Amino acid sequence: MSGGYGEGHTTVTWEADTDGKERGEERGAARAEAEERTPGARRWPGEWVAQRLGVRLEVPEGEPDELRDLLGLALRRNPRRAHLLVSRVLGKHVPQLPEVVYGTGLALGERVRDLLGDEADRAVVLGYAETATALGHSVADGLGTAVYLHSTRRPVPGVTPVGGFEEEHSHATSHLLLPEDPELPAGDGPLVLVDDEFSTGTTVLNTITALHRAFPRERYVIVALTDLRGEADRARLEKFAAELGARVDVVALATGGVHLPEDVLERGAALVEAHDDPPPAPAAGPREVRRVDLGWPSGLPDGGRHGFTPAHRARLEAALPAMADRIAAELPDGARRVLVLGCEELMYAPLRLADALAGATTAEVRFSTTTRSPVLAVDEPGYAIRTRLVFPAHDDPADGPGPRYAYNVAGQGFDAVVAVVDSVADTPALHAPDGLLAHLAAHTGRVLLAVVPSHRPLPRPLRGPEFSSYAAEDVGWLLQDLSDVHLEAPTEEREEAIQSGGAHYAESLPVEYQPSEEYQRLFHQALDASAARIARAVGTVTDTLLAERGHGLVLASLARAGTPVGVLMRRWARHVHGLDLPHYAVSIVRGRGIDTTALRWLAAHHDPSDVVFVDGWTGKGAITRELAEALRPFPGFDPELAVLADPGGCVRTYGTREDFLIPSACLNSTVSGLISRTVLRADLVGPDDFHGAKFYRELASSDVSRHFLDTVEARFEEVREQVADDVRALLAADRAPTWAGWKAVERISEEYGIGDVNLVKPGVGETTRVLLRRVPWRVLARRGAGADLDHIRLLADQRGVPVEEVDDLPYSCVGLIHPRYTRGATGADGKAVR
Repeated sequence: MSGGYGEGHTTVTWEADTDGKERGEERGAARAEAEERTPGARRWPGEWVAQRLGVRLEVPEGEPDELRDLLGLALRRNPRRAHLLVSRVLGKHVPQLPEVVYGTGLALGERVRDLLGDEADRAVVLGYAETATALGHSVADGLGTAVYLHSTRRPVPGVTPVGGFEEEHSHATSHLLLPEDPELPAGDGPLVLVDDEFSTGTTVLNTITALHRAFPRERYVIVALTDLRGEADRARLEKFAAELGARVDVVALATGGVHLPEDVLERGAALVEAHDDPPPAPAAGPREVRRVDLGWPSGLPDGGRHGFTPAHRARLEAALPAMADRIAAELPDGARRVLVLGCEELMYAPLRLADALAGATTAEVRFSTTTRSPVLAVDEPGYAIRTRLVFPAHDDPADGPGPRYAYNVAGQGFDAVVAVVDSVADTPALHAPDGLLAHLAAHTGRVLLAVVPSHRPLPRPLRGPEFSSYAAEDVGWLLQDLSDVHLEAPTEEREEAIQSGGAHYAESLPVEYQPSEEYQRLFHQALDASAARIARAVGTVTDTLLAERGHGLVLASLARAGTPVGVLMRRWARHVHGLDLPHYAVSIVRGRGIDTTALRWLAAHHDPSDVVFVDGWTGKGAITRELAEALRPFPGFDPELAVLADPGGCVRTYGTREDFLIPSACLNSTVSGLISRTVLRADLVGPDDFHGAKFYRELASSDVSRHFLDTVEARFEEVREQVADDVRALLAADRAPTWAGWKAVERISEEYGIGDVNLVKPGVGETTRVLLRRVPWRVLARRGAGADLDHIRLLADQRGVPVEEVDDLPYSCVGLIHPRYTRGATGADGKAVR
């Protein structure tokens, strides 16, 4: 170990072991054996460039010459840098044994872990695209508990970068950081930056500068296969670390330098022009390409482009043997040499598949990847890049369809090539007559295509005050903000479109109802009168769940009626039990199911078995049935719905089965965090998007959302003993659903000649919705119902809707929508339907 120490920082260089006793013995033997079988390995694959260009590798006096073991030399068409250091253990340009490639990264990670000690458990590892994506991932594996992210040059629609930096000497200079969790680069642990070579330090300094501004920390570790900095560059890093006030360490397999003559760019360009023959086109004729279904685990990221956690690593490790067996079963009989070929940044998954395949077949398995870097190919033993395949890009890159390359694949005697791409790259260009697969087929007996599903980051929950008037900790909305989209339509138009089948109710929004002063007074009177009753029901349903399912609950309220109830349940758990239950709002749409992207988000961040779906009340049970059906394809989620009030007898977990006024049903957005009902429309919601909703910021002066919550929470203490009694009784009772409400709805639909149970809305909450959002026909009220229906009578009077008192009604009231609604239609009483 050598290096200097400064104030608050240190630069440390680890050199490769020379006695083969520390970690690297097996890896070194494997490397030597691999190189012995590599064509041209007996001559150093840098001689050709060194002799003609005057480039040479330099090793400090008295230190072992590891550089020639690790590096060859080639020339590239790049105005910024003439030469290319070709790693023999990276798996990018030179096909290598996967155990050598992976083992090298693991060993570097172990050294970083030894260096960091206890801090290793808090480390975040960042790899550089494109060459070091697998190296960085392997280093993270060697650390053991590190979270991994690599930069990318591929923009992902809908994903906002948390940072970026430039790599001046590269063929493609811009790097993006696109973590699924924007806080992934944060934390107080070390940041470990991994690249294949550490030449001047400019790229690393650019990276640290950009990240330190947003995510400051006290320690950085730079990891590379080779440290080739000169004295000036080492001094620059020392100065940079001192000014930053952070410690910066360097870990490398080998140290040294590169001597470049002053006219290296001109001479290099001349050599490229003299020797750069056009590559041959792929041979015409039949070619065999077989697809291999890997059985890639659902939801497992394809790599570190958006972050890769230890939990992801464990899932991959468990799945690798079966995936390797699937590939091995498709290899030709008697195959002796097989290449697993990754695709640009997609290096880690193909590397691990290659490593697993080596254990599943008797064939020698090699690993390399395609690249966007243009390099001269010269078929000479002393040159690192012997052959070159050139083909159009096939992943719709930001820089256009310009050429891509695969080096040292042609003429290497591979009996089969396994091309591993992500699904974004599985395009017509990949399969075209001049595409990668056609080129590979011209140089091997069989091409296998294995496609890894491209991981697209899930959207992030929205929180107040940016979205909704609720506090950020009260609820995370698994919705997208459609506030700037005009979605409202007149009530009559919506009703006509819905009943005619021309539109689904979730494709538009009703005009937000603005209550009169008289109606608002009724709301406040009802809230004051029922707050204790609501608090008791909130406590009962929450404590029943805690008793039956434990304290690890995750509340998922059905937006929007269920969301105030979910917030109150969360507040009860915190107030009474000191629990901080996560709470999210999700969309479910009758006839179209639940938001599957929201389910994927919940499954990615929580154990699905801990998720409890919450709603305000049940009517006839349509949403209860919808939820159960929607969750069938999603194992692990419990389809049981928990509600505050279950007058319909549709669920077994409830606060009460009485049909009473829940004041949050009296209003729309102004009691629900100023959020609209949810929207599902194909032109607005894609397959990877959350359902949508609007935030009515302009109604802030009328908002009573927090007032409703605070009023109910203020009554928690006085109902605690009643709640305890209620829970004991419920836990001992038969709470099986009776579906009495559904039977009543079917009877009413028949008696009134409606013929569609969806137009019968039972219960105080559903009747209120009919009067606020739909075109009501009439209201059925249970004879003798009291003050709970005052707001119903007021709304009905305002809209000219008759209220009919009836007997034998399991609900306090039922709202009816006329089944033959058209503009100007009249109801059975002769009144205009409006």
